Amino acid sequence: MEPFLSVSLTVNYRNRPSVLKSLFLQMRRGEVLGLIGQSGSGKSTLALAILHLLELKGGTASGSILFQGRDILGLKERDMRSLRGREIGLVLQSPLSSLNPAMRIGSQLMEAWKAHASGSKDEAMKRIVESLESVSLPSDQEFLRRFPSQLSVGQAQRVLIAMAIIHRPALLIADEPTSALDVITQSEVLDLFRKLNQELGTSILFISHDLLSVSAICDRIAILNEGEIVECGTTGHIFNHPAHAYTRKLISALPEKPTLVQSQQQELQGNFRPGVMTIQ
Repeated sequence: MEPFLSVSLTVNYRNRPSVLKSLFLQMRRGEVLGLIGQSGSGKSTLALAILHLLELKGGTASGSILFQGRDILGLKERDMRSLRGREIGLVLQSPLSSLNPAMRIGSQLMEAWKAHASGSKDEAMKRIVESLESVSLPSDQEFLRRFPSQLSVGQAQRVLIAMAIIHRPALLIADEPTSALDVITQSEVLDLFRKLNQELGTSILFISHDLLSVSAICDRIAILNEGEIVECGTTGHIFNHPAHAYTRKLISALPEKPTLVQSQQQELQGNFRPGVMTIQ
């Protein structure tokens, strides 16, 4: 079966060569794949490369990015703009700084809709309401008229997620989406990503340095170290049978190891679905 996303990349910056070194990573349709690595390992660089945003940081990429059977690495910016936001969504780690402080929430959601749709205002409002309800936010006029400064950090992150899924993208890239949140809100947002994956069938590339957060929702985990994927496997396998020394180091640094509960049949199939794995 053809992979949903297949990445084979080398990325260089002007003052930092080989940030990604012949990196190879594949995703299946409908799965949640965790990408784990410490700061500076190249996690965000991979996200920028998939989205064709490397040039903004002075980076260049070579290789291939096969997305739903199409190599998007060589696409012109005009063609990439039609994919970015519509078929590939992005959720960043700093929600309050990612939202426009001068625009009301409703206006920002409307702009996100207009970027890739030409329907009526009623159609737009219907999708906006659906997106807000999908992330457990109110959709009344009082909320839509708020400015980002009037939201909690958790609410702002949910608004970002609502904007990212407004066109029901096939792939959602979540780049450290819980790092700015308190523990309780972090748990709620992780549950939200699991819900979106299950209800919308959205494939999620969940980028984080937090191995415990990733273990809570991801089907598989890829370990990134110094620009290379050093290990990739099911969540249960990574925790119970880590093969690479760096993976073992990450797990040994955890305050406690989660207990992963998965059926033998799923282990054989290598097909873990969120909600099947529990952490005790």
